[in-house]
Amino acid sequence: MDGRAWGSLPFVGMIMVVLAQAGNMVVMKMAMSDGINKYTMAFYCNALSSLALLPCPFIISRRSCPPLTFSVFRKIFLLALVGFASQMSGFVGIDYSSPVLGTALMNLIPAFTFILAIFSRMEKVNWKSSSSQAKLVGTIASILGAFLVTLYKGPPLHRSPLPPASVQPHRLLFVLSRQSNWILGGFLLAAEAFLMSSAIIVQAFILKNYPVVMNIMFYVMFFQTIFSGLLSFVIVREPQSWILKVDVGLIAILYSALVAGVFRLTLGIWCLKRTGPVFVSMFQPLGTVFAVVLGFIFLGEKLHIGSLIGATVIVMGFYAVVWGKSKEEEKAIEGSGVGESLASSSDKIPLLQDKASSV
Repeated sequence: MDGRAWGSLPFVGMIMVVLAQAGNMVVMKMAMSDGINKYTMAFYCNALSSLALLPCPFIISRRSCPPLTFSVFRKIFLLALVGFASQMSGFVGIDYSSPVLGTALMNLIPAFTFILAIFSRMEKVNWKSSSSQAKLVGTIASILGAFLVTLYKGPPLHRSPLPPASVQPHRLLFVLSRQSNWILGGFLLAAEAFLMSSAIIVQAFILKNYPVVMNIMFYVMFFQTIFSGLLSFVIVREPQSWILKVDVGLIAILYSALVAGVFRLTLGIWCLKRTGPVFVSMFQPLGTVFAVVLGFIFLGEKLHIGSLIGATVIVMGFYAVVWGKSKEEEKAIEGSGVGESLASSSDKIPLLQDKASSV
């Protein structure tokens, strides 16, 4: 595989990560609407993810692994704690709202990550550079497009065959109750976005000293299983909430654990390792587009003009960010070209092998 194709893998990987995340929100909403308990579902998801990742510390050769020091182990514990708080905020927020709102508020992740990366000195900004300006404009456009999808519906693209229901007092109370739940869900989903941004920064710090993605994922899922188990055992009192049935709830657990858990998080950390935290967070706006389409197909949500306009703005902002990032990479390659020309090809091959063996 040539260098150009290898460099495009994080781009494709992040699209798959965001698609898996949007699909997970839709599947979770379907399962919660069907009656599954969100706390026991979190425990089963984390436990299954830990079980799937259990062979990793034994399979990966310890000769190629750096030592797992107490400092690194402490950061992994912190990452698991932040990840668990983010997971529960997302579960409860989705239960109170919808996948479209969930993915829309995930577009706060680029802004949060960008600010945290600047404070942690992971990102350098040159406001006079066209690439930095493109990233800033693209991020703002993506966020505005995401909120446009959520807050402005406009006329539907297709009419409902059912006549509009008359407004009754009990119906009005139900609408007001749903509105308050929607606001609470929005706050929880915004908290999830901030916690996910914090997790991205913590992951970047861990990868500097311990770049073994699969081992990190196992320890994170193991700790999250303990956290979710303790919380669910305290909150969930009904024994029937722990019983699994062959229904949409079981499908949601399998999908959330294996696809949205093991696959998405592992692939996301691998992309973070290759590109950095800001590039990873910039793909979140695409999740709103995926959620609108998946919600229309699986949840029967209507498509509106606002969704179409907002999705168009999101895609435009997304391409502006990708263009700015590609320009920065081109400048970095040009700046390092003189130094790299002095190194022989035999010096480069072991470096690539070391990176591949640590994944």
